This record gives sequence, C-alpha cells and structure tokens, in this order.
Amino acid sequence: MNIHTELTQEQIKEIICSQLPGLMEQDPRIKEFVLRVTRTRYADRDETSDRFDRILQQLREDREKQTREWDAAIKRWEENDRKWDEAVKRWEENDRKWDEAVKRWEENDKKWADNVKRWEENDKNWADNVKRWEENDRKWDQAVKRWEENDKKWAENNRRWHENQEDIRRLWSRVDVGLGAIGARWGMRAEGSFREALKGILEKSFGVRVERYLEKDAEGKVFGRPDQVEIDVLIRDGVLILCEIKSSMSKSDMYAFVRKVRFYQEKKGKKAQRMLVISPMVDDKAKAVADLEGVEVYGYPEDVQGL
Repeated sequence: MNIHTELTQEQIKEIICSQLPGLMEQDPRIKEFVLRVTRTRYADRDETSDRFDRILQQLREDREKQTREWDAAIKRWEENDRKWDEAVKRWEENDRKWDEAVKRWEENDKKWADNVKRWEENDKNWADNVKRWEENDRKWDQAVKRWEENDKKWAENNRRWHENQEDIRRLWSRVDVGLGAIGARWGMRAEGSFREALKGILEKSFGVRVERYLEKDAEGKVFGRPDQVEIDVLIRDGVLILCEIKSSMSKSDMYAFVRKVRFYQEKKGKKAQRMLVISPMVDDKAKAVADLEGVEVYGYPEDVQGL
C-alpha cells in the first residue's frame, strides 16, 4: 500500500537527526559522505593532534622563556641586594663620620667660646694699651726731635771726617805705590836667592839632586790659559819630591802648586812621593789647602824632614 504524505522541512530534519547516526554505523558510504561534507567544519584527529603538539611546544617555550626571565630577575634582585648591602655599609660609615664630625664641631664650639672669652679680656686690656701707646708716642716725638738735632751734628762731623780721610787716602796712595814697587823687586830677588841657597844646602849637605822643571802648558790646565809651568824637582835615592819655593804663599798660590804637581806627573808619567812648600810667609788659608791636599809646609830648608 503506497501512502503519499507530504513532509515538512522540520520533519525531514528530525528524521535525519534521528536516523543518521545509525545509518553511519551501518553504511560506510553514508559515514564517508557525512565526513566529507562536514570536514570543513571541524579538524580531524591528525590535525587536532598536531595542533595540540604545537600548543604544548608553545607552552614549553613560554615556560622556558618565563624561567629565563625569572632567573634574570633573581640575579637582578641578588645584585640589588648586594648593592643595597654596600649602600647600607656606606651609610653606616657616613653615620660614624658624621658622629665624629659632630664631636669635632662641639669641641670647636667649646674652643670658640674660650677664644671669645680671651678676646673680651684682650679688649679690656686694649684700652689700657692704647693709653700707654699714646704716652709712648709723645715720648717718641720728643726723642725724634733730639735725634734730628744729633743727625745734623753727626752730618757735620761726618763731612769733616771724610775730608780728613780723603787727605789721608791720597797720602797713603803715594806711599803704597812706592812700597809696592820696592816689595815686588825685593820679592823676586829674594825668591831667586832663597832657591839658590836651598839648592846649595840640599845638594852639598844632603846629597839631593835639585832640578828646575820648565814646560809650556799649551792647554792652560794650570793657570786657565797657555803659560810657562815652573816647578822645583828634588831627587834622592830614587825618591821624587816636587817643591815650591816662594817668599810668601797665598791660598791661590797653594792651589796653583797642586795643579803644577798634577801637570808634571801627567807629562812625566811619574808619581811624586812628597810635595813640599818652603816659604817664610804662608797664609792660614793656604795651610788649610795644604793639609787637604797632603802638601808639607816648611818655613826654612833646615826644617825639611827625611832628606
């Protein structure tokens, strides 16, 4: 029996929803058809599994990133803690220095108060000192007046004294020139006579050979300029003695003799065993140089020892 009924759209949907699950289980074609039609609406198992793996990977990466950021934050906190500890130490040190500074300020305040007291006492004494200074100023003015009068008298006496000194200077100038000329001639002759007498005494009485060394000092080592170098050479039993004979001996003469000795030794290549100066007049400063340089000083040839 064929029954023709008209079904509404809603009825058709009801029939599909109620019959479709069973048909899909019974007929693979229907299942395949339904899956093909609905595939664009949902993900299959493989796609869902892949998406889940990606989500897990993203979660792992986010967790690792968070861990790294957390470790970095911990390091910053630890560094900040270290800096904070250092800052606390500096604050404690500054507090200690501040306490010391406060103590010094308190001590300075006390010293300042003591100084103020002394200044006040000095101010009290200042008035008395001013009175004494005014009295001294008055006495000083009187003394200045007397000094001015004495200065006038002194200037007059000084003028007369200078006039007398000028007259005496002119007189002594003429006398000195005459004595100088006489002394120079006498000194040169006396040195020559003295040298000849010494040569005769030493050669005849002591068996000493006396020679006069003359050499041109072209480089000016002795006198600072080229000049003739003269020195007396005494030789006995192979002992070399260098000698200077002068009527008088100054400090500069003694230094010149030492330079002559060095000049002779350099030129001859021989070392003098003794250095002698024979002079009746030897300046004290020249004796000091002689002691320093190892020079023997004698006033008379008879006093020379060891010949």
